[in-house]
Amino acid sequence: MTKIAFFDTKPYDKRSFVEENAAFQFDLEFYEPRLTPETAAIARGADVVCAFVNDTINAQTIDVLCNQGIKLLALRCAGYNNIDLPAAQGRLPIVRVPEYSPFAVAEYTLSLILCLNRHLHRAYCRVRENNFSINGFLGFDVCGKTVGVVGTGKIGVTFCKLLQGFNVRILAFDPYINPEAKALGVHYVTLNELYNQSDIISLHCPLTLQNRYLINEESIAHMKRGVMLINTSRGALIQTQALINALKTGHIGSAGLDVYEEETNYFFEDRSDFAIQDDVLARLMTFPNVLVTSHQAFFTREALHNIAQTTLSNIQSFIRDGEQINGICNLCDGKKCKACSKTKR
Repeated sequence: MTKIAFFDTKPYDKRSFVEENAAFQFDLEFYEPRLTPETAAIARGADVVCAFVNDTINAQTIDVLCNQGIKLLALRCAGYNNIDLPAAQGRLPIVRVPEYSPFAVAEYTLSLILCLNRHLHRAYCRVRENNFSINGFLGFDVCGKTVGVVGTGKIGVTFCKLLQGFNVRILAFDPYINPEAKALGVHYVTLNELYNQSDIISLHCPLTLQNRYLINEESIAHMKRGVMLINTSRGALIQTQALINALKTGHIGSAGLDVYEEETNYFFEDRSDFAIQDDVLARLMTFPNVLVTSHQAFFTREALHNIAQTTLSNIQSFIRDGEQINGICNLCDGKKCKACSKTKR
C-alpha cells in the first residue's frame, strides 16, 4: 500500500483527506511540523510526501527526501515558489493542485474590498464596546470606479466576473491575454497605465523571480493617491516596507492582505500568547486602514474537497501509470509542457 507523509497539517487537512481517501485507500500519515531539511527525515518509509505553501523545500530538503527513496512530492496547493526547482529536476517529480476553487479566492478578494471600504472590521469592534459612532467610517461607492487586476488566470477572470455587477471599469495586466477576460470587456493595459488609472488594484498572479516585489516604491509612485491595494496571491509580490511608507504618507489609502512576504512563522498558527517578533508585520497591523488575514482566501469546504481529491488523484496517476498529471519542472515555469505535465517515468 502506498504510504503518504503529510507535513504542516491541521485538523481540517486531516478531515478532508481522510474523507476523500475512502476512494483511494492510501496509507496516510499526518505530521504537524513543516517540511524542512531538519524534519524531512520524518518521512522515512513513505513513498510520497505531501507539502504545503510554507514548507521549506530547498536543495537540502530535496536531498534528504531523495536519499530516503521518496518517489513523488505532491503539493496540496497551486503555488510552488517555495521549491528549489533546479535541485529537484531529474531527481524528484513534483505535482500540484493548479486550481481548487477560483470562486473561493475571488469571492474573498471582493469581501476584502467591501470590508475595507466600509470599515466593517472596525465597526464590528466598535459596536461590541457599545460605541455606535460612525465617525471615521466614510467609504466610497465602488460603482463607477476603475479596478486594476494584475493576473488574468482562472482566479483573476473569476474576480472580473464578480465585478461585473458593480458597474466598474476593469483594467488588466498579464503577459498572456486571456480571451475570456476580453469577452467580459476587460481592457488590457501596461502596468504603468493600470497603476495610473486604478482606484483599486488587486493582485492575482503567481510569484516568480521576475515579479518578486512587483509592488515597490517605484510602482507605488505611479499609482493614484488613495488607491486601495489588495493581495490574495503571494506575499512577496509586495515590498512590505515600501507599502508601509506609502500608507504613512497616505499615498496608499488602504490595503487588504491575505498574504505576507514573511508569513511562515505566523500564518496558520496560534501566536496569541506571544508578542510578534516581526517588527515589519507588527507595524503593518497598527494601521486602521489595513486588514490582514491569515492566508485564508482558499478556505472553503469546496476548495478543501477539490484540493484533497486532486492531490490524491495526482498521486494515484503517478503510482499506477507513471504519469505526472499537474506536474511542474524548471523547464516550463509550471505551465503544461512535454517535459512535465503527462510524462512517463
